[in-house]
Amino acid sequence: MNVVTHAHGDHYPAGEATAVCSPLTAELATARRDTPLHRTTDERVELLGAGHVAGSRAALVTDPDGTRYLYTGDVCTRSRFYLEGFEPPAADVLVVEATYGEPGYAFPEHATVAGDIRTWLADTDEPVLLFGYALGRAQKLQLLAGEPRERLFTTDAVLRVNEAIAAHRNVTFGAERYGEDVTLGAGDALVLPMTTARIDWIDRLAEETGALKAGFSGWAVEESFRFRGDYDVTFPLSDHCDFPELVELVEAVDPDRVYTQHGSVDALASSLTERGYDATALRQHQATLGDF
Repeated sequence: MNVVTHAHGDHYPAGEATAVCSPLTAELATARRDTPLHRTTDERVELLGAGHVAGSRAALVTDPDGTRYLYTGDVCTRSRFYLEGFEPPAADVLVVEATYGEPGYAFPEHATVAGDIRTWLADTDEPVLLFGYALGRAQKLQLLAGEPRERLFTTDAVLRVNEAIAAHRNVTFGAERYGEDVTLGAGDALVLPMTTARIDWIDRLAEETGALKAGFSGWAVEESFRFRGDYDVTFPLSDHCDFPELVELVEAVDPDRVYTQHGSVDALASSLTERGYDATALRQHQATLGDF
């Protein structure tokens, strides 16, 4: 049995596959890679909204002996835009992500970040290039930029994601397709996948149009993120829990045992151990919880 928590490329198998997942995740994964992800169910697995991106789910697995295992996948407990934050259930064993598992990572309130972004978009006359993952922040950036900017564009990759989400959620994004026939001018916004930020044509586009480059990520709490991405401005807009939220999630689940996975696994496991939890960091490519 495979479980796919969401449709980011590092979380689903290559090629045609069948997995326990949400209907939207199956549709998004299929649309993004042009090979089918078939959805199935398993009576042992309860899928819970994970709050990370549209369609994301945590998996609550009940063993025949009654032990409850909670696997969060990527997770966010903050409600924002069209996403409800993850509500942690009680479980005996917790496998929790650790992307921002170090104590220094604490994000401002979402309303504050969203307000700062809207203010910057309204006060900036130049065209702007807004960088976020094609599934996740790209949709939120379209919603943030739609009102302050005169015209809003995005790429085919983002439009495919938009179409799938709009079919499942009561939301529209309003962006037009960006192509060679479009000339960016003052007041325009172009939402681009994060992976394009360092491609040469982006630098040429910014130079030719005078556009400003903006990066959006939880990593933006560190100034180095702006320099690594060669951005003019950055904002800590994230689809993950920050460190305090991860600790609160663990406290809400109240597990007998915790495993940290994906990210700052050692730092989070150490912090949880200091708080009295039996916590262990999983290793890359570890296949079972007993594989140490």
